[in-house]
Amino acid sequence: MKKITLQQRRILLLLHILFAAIMFGVQVAFIILALTASVTDDAAMLRSCYTIMHLLADSSVRASTIGTTVTGIALSVLTSWGLFRYYWVIAKEMLTLLAIGIGFIGLYEWTLRGLDDNGSLTVHHTWLMIGIALQTISIIIMYILSVWKPGGKRKTPAL
Repeated sequence: MKKITLQQRRILLLLHILFAAIMFGVQVAFIILALTASVTDDAAMLRSCYTIMHLLADSSVRASTIGTTVTGIALSVLTSWGLFRYYWVIAKEMLTLLAIGIGFIGLYEWTLRGLDDNGSLTVHHTWLMIGIALQTISIIIMYILSVWKPGGKRKTPAL
């Protein structure tokens, strides 16, 4: 496959970093909103927190996850990194699958169910908090993997 130019690589990497930054920023907003929902006694405040989280899950979470995934795959395929050549890339791919599952399905569903509960905290809030924690940890680990690139190159069997 034809590799991309340095300028194209830089643009793709910039887009990847911007999508990842949006993804992390949305996670920070989710943490603040979920913690606020956990401690409020005000039903209107609780509903507002869940409404905002649901809106973010339906828009920013999806857009940033898709953008990060597409640019990450493009960077892997169009550069020397490859999809399965390095352990850190494989680890990021697995964490991306986790992030997709939590973001597309979990956060969306848990916030929607929280809205349907008419302002009462339920088991959905517990699952939402677990999902937010897992999503945040996976994003931080992906950042760490991108900077340190641990594990090195996989050994390919001789044919």
